[in-house]
Amino acid sequence: MSHAHAPQQHPSLFSGLLLSAVLAVAGIQLGNIKWFPAHGFSALTIAIVLGMIVGNTLYPMIAHSCAHGVGFSKQKLLRAGIVLFGLRLTFQNVADVGMAGIIIDTIMVGGTFILAVVLGTRVFGIDRKSAMLIGAGSAICGAAAVMAAEPVVRGRAEQVTVAVATVVIFGTVGIFLYPALYSMHIPFLPAAPAAFGIYEGSTIHEVAQVAAAAQSTDPLHTIIGATAASTGVITKMVRVMMLAPFLIFLSAWLARDPVHQAEGALLADGKAGGKKAKIVIPWFAFGFIGVVLLNSIVPLHQAISGWVGHAIDFDTLLLSMAMAALGLATHISAIRQAGIKPLLLATVLFAWLVIGGALVNNVVNSFLH
Repeated sequence: MSHAHAPQQHPSLFSGLLLSAVLAVAGIQLGNIKWFPAHGFSALTIAIVLGMIVGNTLYPMIAHSCAHGVGFSKQKLLRAGIVLFGLRLTFQNVADVGMAGIIIDTIMVGGTFILAVVLGTRVFGIDRKSAMLIGAGSAICGAAAVMAAEPVVRGRAEQVTVAVATVVIFGTVGIFLYPALYSMHIPFLPAAPAAFGIYEGSTIHEVAQVAAAAQSTDPLHTIIGATAASTGVITKMVRVMMLAPFLIFLSAWLARDPVHQAEGALLADGKAGGKKAKIVIPWFAFGFIGVVLLNSIVPLHQAISGWVGHAIDFDTLLLSMAMAALGLATHISAIRQAGIKPLLLATVLFAWLVIGGALVNNVVNSFLH
């Protein structure tokens, strides 16, 4: 039997990788069209949409020959992509936003995730994995955080996709809402351009969405808009850096949780009462920290700037392939079954980010100044 199946694994791996790559490249090319990034749609979000379209139309007919490669893209390539994501960051980014930005980011990341888990499970009655994935996406860096948390949480494809969808929806709303709020000169909100940029960076979901919103803060593109854009993106990148410690803390917390351990044993043995599940250590998070550290100590962008640029492009391809593979594995019917509750949770979290985030920004800035 092993001889009969062995030859099929390589075509399955290659064809699945090829399909994921084609969708990823299409997403990247569309992401280069100005309209998409201007409206907060990165290559990652486009790739998952393309994956879902193909996954719910053509893919079922070829799934048997592509499943291995699609699964490889969704799992292994994702981890490699998260590690290489560190090339975009240095610890100098932390210094650039100052103590206020670091404290605000920390409060928003921790507060948003805890709020998501508590409200999701106790108020809206959502399964805990979905609540954690939605919380991770809202708290840290959108789709990339949802995907990075999935191996630790052990979420299903449809749970991950629902979480990513909430990021896309409310992050897109934020692109238009934040510039409008700035133009209203509301006393409750930060007034200085740099301070408003920190507010945007600490509360909007995706990096691309922060950049789009911050650049739109000043439609005339004067120095005000540039200041808001630069502080917003830097603050957001510091928030992204919190992904690694977040995953480590989440893994440690879940390792001590009997419900999560029981679920892991069930997955491992296929039946209840199985042996205790292994602790999930997100090694790729340590790799991410290592790359950021290397990028901070060695001036890579000066020494081998061309290679770093290519590596970042390659990283975008890996992450886009993972998102496309996720879309391929997602069934619309499963999302329908999730119902309105995840959207309601994401709505409450978005309100917290906008209103609670403004309060946190004001309190921290007042305390430090």
